[in-house]
Amino acid sequence: MSTATRGVPAAERMIRGRNRGLELLRATEAAALSVGRWLGRGDKAGTRDAGHGVMEEALMGMPFEGRIVIGPEGSNNRLLAGRTIGAGRDRVDLAVLPVDGISLVAGGLSQALSVAAVAETGGILLPPPVAYMHKIAVGPQARGAVDISDTPENNLRRVAFAMNVQVQDLTVVLLDRPRHLALLERIRTLGARVAIVSDGDVGLAMMAAWPGSGIDVMIGSGGTREAIVAACAMRCLGGELQCRPWVRHEDEAAAMREAGYDPEALLNMEQLVPGREVSVAVTGISGGGLLRGVRYHNWWAETHSLVMRAQSGTVREIIAKHHIALPPDQASKVT
Repeated sequence: MSTATRGVPAAERMIRGRNRGLELLRATEAAALSVGRWLGRGDKAGTRDAGHGVMEEALMGMPFEGRIVIGPEGSNNRLLAGRTIGAGRDRVDLAVLPVDGISLVAGGLSQALSVAAVAETGGILLPPPVAYMHKIAVGPQARGAVDISDTPENNLRRVAFAMNVQVQDLTVVLLDRPRHLALLERIRTLGARVAIVSDGDVGLAMMAAWPGSGIDVMIGSGGTREAIVAACAMRCLGGELQCRPWVRHEDEAAAMREAGYDPEALLNMEQLVPGREVSVAVTGISGGGLLRGVRYHNWWAETHSLVMRAQSGTVREIIAKHHIALPPDQASKVT
């Protein structure tokens, strides 16, 4: 028994040793299976509602009492921040995005994911009162090589040095936004390869830390809530994420100061996610560099997921077959 658990009651040790990400996996798989049916239909509202409803139902049966710290946006949304959900006494914080990339699904594009993260109470930061943050994310090999207060050129040079490659060998991903045009030109001038994606910056940050994704660095600005969810995943993957609030006007600056933040302060992933018992489940919806999308077959479907735990550094890659169209007595007969 470790010194950290010596003297702790057996029931509490079981809770601490449990991988809550495996429990959340049921929620992300359910959302992905439902949302995957909407791929390419051009219906953002239908896509959003399909994910929200199914994930809510799955979370209601979870063996914990979860306080939603970060939830999705949109109308008809019942996964609101502040809501408590679940069926157990173990209290946790939750960050849930039934669909990271609603526009991707509606448009029939890749990279859409369903993501859920959990930590002990107080382990996930309440989003600061600013809509967007500047971000830079890298994998374990380049951890410690980035500084969001420095120029993108210097950051990419240091990342290349840490990875023992040339800058021209790096692949940098950023969101396709008008605000990134100047940044894009600077990266191109430096000579790095560039991948541009329309939505889904949680998955983009994770790709920077996932071997074989083809992405080395994620850079640019995106949603604040998404930054915190990405920080949960990066804590588990051993990468690094740094953020700086993008204060667009004085009202946001005043709100930041009132909430106790320096509007110019840098936020690292340990500040965004201070918890020790952080777990994340993520399931592919439309496929991409991180995970395959849902595949539907005759009477069954297949999902591709990751379940990650920061405490142990464990990352499980899970391919599951779901007999979604068969009654239980018939599903058991299918091999």
